[in-house]
Amino acid sequence: MAVETSEKSVLDVYGRISQVARTVHGTLTGGVMAPSEVLEEVAEAAVKLLHGVDHAGITLVRRHRPEHFESAAATGRVPTRFDELQHEHGEGPTFDAIWSRQTVRIVDVISDPRWPAFMTAVRDQTPVRSVLSIQLYTDGDELGALNLFSDNAGGFDAETEEQAINLATHAAIALSSARRGEQFRSALASRDLIGQAKGMLMERFDVDAIAAFQMLRTLSQEMNVSVLELAERVVLREVPVGNE
Repeated sequence: MAVETSEKSVLDVYGRISQVARTVHGTLTGGVMAPSEVLEEVAEAAVKLLHGVDHAGITLVRRHRPEHFESAAATGRVPTRFDELQHEHGEGPTFDAIWSRQTVRIVDVISDPRWPAFMTAVRDQTPVRSVLSIQLYTDGDELGALNLFSDNAGGFDAETEEQAINLATHAAIALSSARRGEQFRSALASRDLIGQAKGMLMERFDVDAIAAFQMLRTLSQEMNVSVLELAERVVLREVPVGNE
């Protein structure tokens, strides 16, 4: 009976992870979530669903600035401080998880021989005693890791690690979709703004769309600003149009 109960509990966790996946993919909410919302949802779900997880955070780093970590989501101060200490020491499990594309486990902060100065700081400045760092995704210039923390040594078993990897996989896919959605919405907004500016120039100077865009492009070069920025100024009437 105890084994059946344990198996049922494991299945329940995977079922709830699947529900979280549907949420971050937008199938339950009717639309794709923003990247920041995806990250927050995943961090909170890790604490709620995974056995032994007391704190969770998601760390991002850019390829051209590998020394700089961004704590993109955190369930409290502990994950953020952990990242700050990694940044200060230039080492830690998140570095390894991100760059080597693997899961890094710290069973006991006190006895683990890796990164001695960093580990001492973690022991002295946080309640963390065991850690799981899982590479979250690779998307162009940006990399990430899902970091899970327990206040107890040996806080994570193999089942929790497997569940965490499952959650991180769903998060990676959802985050990539959210990034694409954000870029698409930004592109649409930019196109609409330029269209508005072109319309104002077409009406004022009685020219067609091609000539209006050429006017925008020429003026943007003369003012040393992007066409989009100039279009925004025209729409907001920060740049005089005609005899205004």
